Amino acid sequence: MLDVRLFRNDEASVRAGLARRGESPESVDRVIALDADLRRSNAARDEVRSRVRTISNEVGQLFRDGRRDEATELQAESRALGEQEKDLDRRSDQLAQELRDLLLQIPNLPAPDCPDGSSEDDNVLVRVEGFDPDAYGPHQRVTHWDIGAELGILDVERAVKLSGAMFVMYRGAGAALVRALCQFALDRNADLYEEVRPPTVVRTATMVSTGHLPKFVDEAYHLERDDLWAIPTAEVPLTSLAREEILDHASLPMRMMAHTACFRREAGSAGKDTRGVLRVHEFDKVELLAYAAPEQVDDMHREILGRAEALLVALRLPYRVLDLCAGDIGNSSRRTFDLEVYAPGVDRWLEVSSVSWYGDYQARRANVRFRPETGSGTEVCHTLNGSALAVPRVWAALVETNRQPDGTVTVPEVLRPYMRGVERIEP
Repeated sequence: MLDVRLFRNDEASVRAGLARRGESPESVDRVIALDADLRRSNAARDEVRSRVRTISNEVGQLFRDGRRDEATELQAESRALGEQEKDLDRRSDQLAQELRDLLLQIPNLPAPDCPDGSSEDDNVLVRVEGFDPDAYGPHQRVTHWDIGAELGILDVERAVKLSGAMFVMYRGAGAALVRALCQFALDRNADLYEEVRPPTVVRTATMVSTGHLPKFVDEAYHLERDDLWAIPTAEVPLTSLAREEILDHASLPMRMMAHTACFRREAGSAGKDTRGVLRVHEFDKVELLAYAAPEQVDDMHREILGRAEALLVALRLPYRVLDLCAGDIGNSSRRTFDLEVYAPGVDRWLEVSSVSWYGDYQARRANVRFRPETGSGTEVCHTLNGSALAVPRVWAALVETNRQPDGTVTVPEVLRPYMRGVERIEP
């Protein structure tokens, strides 16, 4: 969340940043008013508390001097002040909670170099790599769900029987391809990134830390009996790995990666991408995440983006890079680059990775701090993350792009060691 001191000391920048997102200024007004009320309440409580301490000392001295009546009178005043202090303390707690709840609802401020714009139509195309629209034959203009059915590698019908709409089941070489993609992504990043296998269900505080709660409660799967949440991405547990901890500057940047299942309710997406694997409730993904000091974020952002791109290059998938505008970046993000691969069967660019810098927005929620190299005190870490490989759409693009005239699908060379040597997927 945003530091409340920004609202006090740089109100104009906060208003300008939120306006770039299309946010109402009313939330800023409310934060400023609540913060002022809270500080007044705290000051009044502290003043009363100080008076109680002073009276306590005076009462002790009066008793020692034998002035019992005066001491008793002051004790009565102290008790009355004590009740007043409790009321003010309750008032401060109430205001502090109200202020925090409001701050949790307010999105991050876009970075100065984040493009202006109100929707995905305003995103900036940075570059296109390896794409030739005339290079695709009729055999590649077949949808992955038809290819999957022909080859017996995608079984949507039985998945729906088992779990309901928007679940899919990969079979045979299709399932092996899912596993191969994930292991490939992990192996390609094992040189710098620590592999972590976090839990797939987490506490509410863990979801709050990344900004998925309370903003996107309707998108999440909640296990009410245990008050646990199925993670929508490994970003959620990895961001909280050092929650309530203080890291040493020497340990930064701290790089992690994780392969997990991800769960999203896709609320509000009725009628969108209902066929195939483009929009599903459960999918596999490898995530890259880093804690960083402020001076490290530019290099880390480029690094994660470069690693996500390198995987697509190795898979020989045409892709493009988009610089998302202020009106289209995620709620917690300051700057995001999207990678989209081209899938000839559906004739669409498919988002397969969002590489984002969050500033200190997430780490402030999780209270992840570090000790700077010089000076005293601590600072809030910055977080960055990006998908190394989000399986469903990469899987779809690979199957469509690599389909041959005879209906078989060629396995990319880099994946064959993970596919038990299979070079071609046949019926």
